[in-house]
Amino acid sequence: MDVNTLSDLFYHTTSTYNRADMFKYKKDGRWLDIAATDASERVRQYSLGLCALGINHQDRVALISENRPEWAMVDFAAHTCGAVLVPLYPTLLADTTRYILNDSQAKVCIVSNKAYLDKVLSVRAQCPQLKHVVVMDATFKSADVLSLDDMAAQGVAKGKAEPNLRTDRSRAVKPEDLATLIYTSGTTGDPKGVMLTHQNLVSNVVSTCKMVEFGPTDTALSLLPLSHVFERMVDYGLFHQGVSVAYAESIDTVRDNIIEVKPTIMAAVPRLYEKIYDRILEGAKAKPPILQKIFHWGIGVGREVAALQLKGQEPGFLLGVKQRIADKFVFSKIRERTGGRIRFFISGGAPLSREIAEFFHAVGIKILEGYGLTETSPVLTLNTLAAFRPGTVGKPLYGVEVQIASDGEIIARGPNIMKGYYNHPEWTAEVMKDGWFCTGDIGEFDADGYLRITDRKKDLIKTSGGKYAAPQPLENKLKLNSFVTNAVIVGNARKFISVLIVPNLDRVEALLKTQGVAVGSRAELMKHAKTMELYTGVLGEINKDLPSFEQVKKFAFIEKDFTIEGGEITPTMKVKRKVVETKYKDILDEMYRD
Repeated sequence: MDVNTLSDLFYHTTSTYNRADMFKYKKDGRWLDIAATDASERVRQYSLGLCALGINHQDRVALISENRPEWAMVDFAAHTCGAVLVPLYPTLLADTTRYILNDSQAKVCIVSNKAYLDKVLSVRAQCPQLKHVVVMDATFKSADVLSLDDMAAQGVAKGKAEPNLRTDRSRAVKPEDLATLIYTSGTTGDPKGVMLTHQNLVSNVVSTCKMVEFGPTDTALSLLPLSHVFERMVDYGLFHQGVSVAYAESIDTVRDNIIEVKPTIMAAVPRLYEKIYDRILEGAKAKPPILQKIFHWGIGVGREVAALQLKGQEPGFLLGVKQRIADKFVFSKIRERTGGRIRFFISGGAPLSREIAEFFHAVGIKILEGYGLTETSPVLTLNTLAAFRPGTVGKPLYGVEVQIASDGEIIARGPNIMKGYYNHPEWTAEVMKDGWFCTGDIGEFDADGYLRITDRKKDLIKTSGGKYAAPQPLENKLKLNSFVTNAVIVGNARKFISVLIVPNLDRVEALLKTQGVAVGSRAELMKHAKTMELYTGVLGEINKDLPSFEQVKKFAFIEKDFTIEGGEITPTMKVKRKVVETKYKDILDEMYRD
C-alpha cells in the first residue's frame, strides 16, 4: 500500500500489524495493552464523532493532553476525517491557550482532565468559533461539555446513518492538505503557527525509517510531549513500523517506567541523558574504592573499543577480552538502569554533549542524535546505527538537501519543509529564500559529510569588543559538572563573557560537610567563601583551553532552576535568553558593575 498521507499511514499499519499491544499505558499500578483492532475501532468512532460534531474537511481540532493512547487515537481520528489537528502544550497559560484557539479557528477542543478543562472553560467565552469542548475523563462532563465516549457514541450513530462517510472522508485527504498546525513556543515573541502538510510529515517518516532499522520486535517508551513535533514524528515512525508504544506516566516517573517497560527504543532531549549520566557517575562515587577503580577501568576500555569502531575497526584479542570483562562487571549494570534491552536512544531538541554521546557508546548504547526544527517536520539530519559519529548530528535524510550558506547558516530544502506560518506570510518570507529554508542555526560539515551544529545564529554573543562567542558549547560543558544544575552564558554587548549558574546546592553542602565546614541556610551557602572557591575552580577547568575572548570571567548564582512555568525555558527545555536576561537583570548589572 502506498503511504502518502497520515490517513494512509494509519490504515497501512492497522492492516499490516495486527498486534495485541499496539499501545501500552499504566493504570492503577498495572501496565495494560490496547490491541490494534481495538485502537482501529476507537479511531473509527472518534473520526465519525468529529464528523457528527460538524467537523468538515480541513476544519481545526485542538487537543490538550498528556501523553496517552487517546492522544494518538484522536490524532489519527482527525487525519482520517480530513481535519487539521492543533496540539497545545498542557503547560501553556490560559491566555496563550486562548490565543492559539482563536488564531487557529479551532471548532472543537479535546482535553484529557479537569485541570485542562478548567483552563479552556475559563477562556471559552472569548473563543466564538469554538463550538464543542470534549473531555476524555467522563467524570467531568456536563451539559456544555461532552465526554470522549459521548463523542464516540455520536460517531457510531453517524456511521450507521451514513455508511460511506468515513471512507469518503479518508479518500478525500490529499498529500498537499494541511495535517497539523503546530504553534512553536519559541524563545522570543508570540507563538507561530507552523503549517505542516501530510506530505511534509509522511516524507519525513518514510525517510527516517529507511535510515534506522526498527520493527515489530521493538518496544518504545514515549515520554516527550506529543504536542511537540519531535516526539510526534518519532511515534508516527514507530507506529508505521509496527512497534509497540508504551506511554510514560509522566516525566517524573520515567526512571521507574523505563525499568518496568524495558524498552528497546526511546527518544528524549539531552537533559534526560545528562541526568542519567550524572546519576551513574554519582553512583560510582558512592562505591568502595576498588569498585570505583573497576568502573573507571571499564569505561576506559569501552572508550578504547568505541574509538576503534568509529574508524571501522574491531578490537584485537586482548582488548576484546577486556571488553567482555568490562561488559559483565560494568556495562551490563549500567544498561540494567535503562531496562536492560535498549538498542538505541534518539536525541533531539537541543545539542547533545559529545562527552555524553561517547560515554553511552562506550557502554554499548548508541544515542542517535538528529537535527531539525518544527518547520522541517522535523528531521533534517540523523546519525544512524551504521553511520554514527558522536559530536555531530549525522547526515541529511534521503530526499533532503542541506547546505551551509556564506555566513555559516544552515539552509535546507525538500518535501519536509513547511507550507509556511499560518496567517503570517511576512514571517514565512523571512525564512524562505529562493526555495531554501533558513534555519537560524550555524553549522559546518566535516570531511565525511556529518553535520556539526555550532550554535543558534541569534544566540551568538557579541562582546563590546566585537568578538563572537557561541554559548551552547560552554553551557553544555558546565552542565556536565555535577555541581552545576543549569547554566546560561551571558555577555552580549558587554565587555566579557559571564554565566548565570543554578548550583547543585545539595552536593555543595555535602562536600563542605566532609571538609568540616559549618553550613547555614541556602542563601549563606551560596555566599560562602568555600562555595565561591569551588565554582571558580569549575570555571577554571572550562576556561583553560579557550581563547581569552571566549573565557567566562564572572559568575553569579540563581538558587532555583529555570522552569516552563517561570517562563525561562520552552517545553522542550530551550532557554529563553531574553527572558532570563530581563528577569535577572539586577544580578547581571551587579556582575558587570566593576
